[in-house]
Amino acid sequence: MTLASMSLPDLWSLFSHFTMLSLLAIGGAINTAPDIQRYMVVEHGWLSDAQFTDSVAIAQAAPGPNVLFIAVLGWTVGGWAGMVAAMAGILLPSTTLALLVSRWGHARREARGVRAFNAGLAPISLGLLLATTWLLSSPTRGQPIATVLLLGTMVIMWRYKISPLWLIGVGAVFGAFGWV
Repeated sequence: MTLASMSLPDLWSLFSHFTMLSLLAIGGAINTAPDIQRYMVVEHGWLSDAQFTDSVAIAQAAPGPNVLFIAVLGWTVGGWAGMVAAMAGILLPSTTLALLVSRWGHARREARGVRAFNAGLAPISLGLLLATTWLLSSPTRGQPIATVLLLGTMVIMWRYKISPLWLIGVGAVFGAFGWV
């Protein structure tokens, strides 16, 4: 399929499919890549396997958000219109849902169910944060200054409500001077 040959029904199909995938993209849009490949390569034949893989690789190599591979795929099959259809499809539903749910939850933050939901998310978030910390600290594990910075950051984040950007800045200064 060339960039100019995507019809309006094809664009609508692309938009509709990405709209559905948007609500299934828990953990990021990249988790929907197998279904996108099935849809664009196997079902519609808009791309070859190599074109699909190349498009995802190009987008993942570029700086920016993980969702950029959707824009590259949309562009590859339909030019500007394909890119807009794919990106609108993947972004509109999940963004709208997140906005509405966060506003609904904020307005009912004292409700028992909302408090329970929020309390249940805290251990999950903490566990993921600790797992990420463990993984990312492996190159410096065993360096005393790095260990102090890591533990200090964890304590400060637990006890005080300050922006983590300040702590990232402190870590960057230590790294810039070669202390870690």
